[in-house]
Parts: sequence; C-alpha cells; structure tokens
Amino acid sequence: MSVRRVVPNIVTGTGDGTGDASGAMRANAAFYGLLGLDEVMNQGWIMTLASPSHPTAQVSIMTADRTGPVTPDLSVEVEDVDAVHAAVVRSGAEIVYGPADEEWGVRRFFVRDPNGRVVNVLSHG
Repeated sequence: MSVRRVVPNIVTGTGDGTGDASGAMRANAAFYGLLGLDEVMNQGWIMTLASPSHPTAQVSIMTADRTGPVTPDLSVEVEDVDAVHAAVVRSGAEIVYGPADEEWGVRRFFVRDPNGRVVNVLSHG
C-alpha cells in the first residue's frame, strides 16, 4: 500500500463573526500564506494550502465535512483506497463513514484510530 500524502484538517469557524465561512477561509489563507503555503483548492467548506516547492506538504482548513457524519482530523491519500479499506476492516477498526464515491472526484472512508481521531482515507478517481 502506497501513501501519497498526509494532510492535517484544521476545523475553523466563520472567523470574522459574520456567520460567513469565507471570512475564516480568507483569514486562514492569509495566515498560512505567511508560512509559505498557497491556496491550491477551495470548495467553500474545505480549502487546501500547499507549499509551492513541495506540493505534498499541505494543510486543509474545514468548516465541516460536506458529506461525512463528522469532520475528520486527518486525511491520508493512498494509491488504492479499497485495498486499505479491506485491511482496516480486517483489523477490526471502527469504520465511521463509507466507502463512498464523492462528487468532487475522490473515493474515501473514515476510520477511527486508536486515539479516537477520525482519519479520512482517500484516493483520487
């Protein structure tokens, strides 16, 4: 099984007190921009920032997961999500969501790690 990237997911509120998540996204993009990360994806509810020189060095900012029952703490992109899912099921770990084919082009599932953290395991279609 091959891991392509590991991305922490940081939960944010509306940021600016207006009830509009775009203010929080702008504030996070500005802050992490100071650290050298550029916006590479923004769907309104999730935004990913990455290093221009090392594009797999990333952080995602989320208001809430759009389709999953909880907001995951971490995302791990793998080469074959179904093979990883089978291994996780065999291990007895708790599957929290999926597997599911999402409209934005990923296949994913959520699993709870031994610390209670929810990990989003995904592959791009």
